Amino acid sequence: MQAISRHFAEDVVKWQKTHGRNSLPWQNTRDPYRVWLSEIMLQQTQVSTVLEYYARFLQRFPAVGDLAAAQTDDVLAMWSGLGYYSRARNMHRCAQQVMELHAGQFPSTAEQLQTLPGIGPSTAAAIASFCFAERVAILDGNVKRVLTRVLAFSGDLSQGAQERQLWGIANSLLPQRKLKESMPRYTQGLMDLGATVCTLRKPACLVCPVQGLCRGFADGEPEKYPVKTRKLKRSSQKLSLLWAQRPDGSVWLERRPASGIWGGLYCLPVFDSEDELRAFLPKQLYDRMEPLPSFKHVLTHKDLHLHPVIAGFSARQNLPARNTESVLSVQEPGPSGAWFAPDEWPVLGLPAPIRKLLENEPV
Repeated sequence: MQAISRHFAEDVVKWQKTHGRNSLPWQNTRDPYRVWLSEIMLQQTQVSTVLEYYARFLQRFPAVGDLAAAQTDDVLAMWSGLGYYSRARNMHRCAQQVMELHAGQFPSTAEQLQTLPGIGPSTAAAIASFCFAERVAILDGNVKRVLTRVLAFSGDLSQGAQERQLWGIANSLLPQRKLKESMPRYTQGLMDLGATVCTLRKPACLVCPVQGLCRGFADGEPEKYPVKTRKLKRSSQKLSLLWAQRPDGSVWLERRPASGIWGGLYCLPVFDSEDELRAFLPKQLYDRMEPLPSFKHVLTHKDLHLHPVIAGFSARQNLPARNTESVLSVQEPGPSGAWFAPDEWPVLGLPAPIRKLLENEPV
């Protein structure tokens, strides 16, 4: 362990300077707003996807005060398609607290940052390290993979005690000199190693800067790390969607309750079955119902099999109010919907598959 700790940080920092990723738009800045925004977007989302959203989000909300002052609907609309919408709602609340409690300035320590909504230990450490050169370790998925392989750490990370032990080791490996430069580079270097070299499958060990220190490589089994035995089982669910449309192209949309899938977004009415959908509609509309091609939408741990039907409504017809408590495991009833004109619904926060469906794009 002592031999690893003496050289590990130095090797990572040196490699990052010449071989790491140094041109991403959220790099080469110590603005905590931009770093925070990127860290939240990159949770469970690939860099290639985040790049476009990051640029558009900054254009719409260039500073934390702009985000804090925005309407929730505007924030969700800009986030539409990124998924995990609780991130957007927490981000909005976080911006408001930065303005209200911290005079518009992000706290400078990981401990203080964790008091803000949506900022966990690893995200807080990343912001503190990148922006304030605090000597604190991150432990996201890429970093866990690098460290467990280098250390041949066989503890089961599904157990909190084992993950806390890895946190402790991660802190012991941090740079100790020239922290203003070395901490941001070291933190970025670990992320880069996990993303580009020490990948989940077929790691490029021959070009790894810490190959000589890596016990997993020495044992010939780096891919058996990290160890995590408890895995969430995938499930599937069949749902029916009602695309109600008036002659002028207006579409009926309901706002989803805050909890559950697609929380807080506008959506076509969702039903657990076609029978439930039919029971909801007035009988005189049955002949106007037309089934559309079904499609599958893949979430992290669930496959949604979506069955849309389109129904024409007259200019004066509305859908009745309903309780959406059973739909998508939502715990509280949803509000009634409203008609949105063709120039109104595109700017709303919509789930990605619903937006594609309404835009007649492949889903």
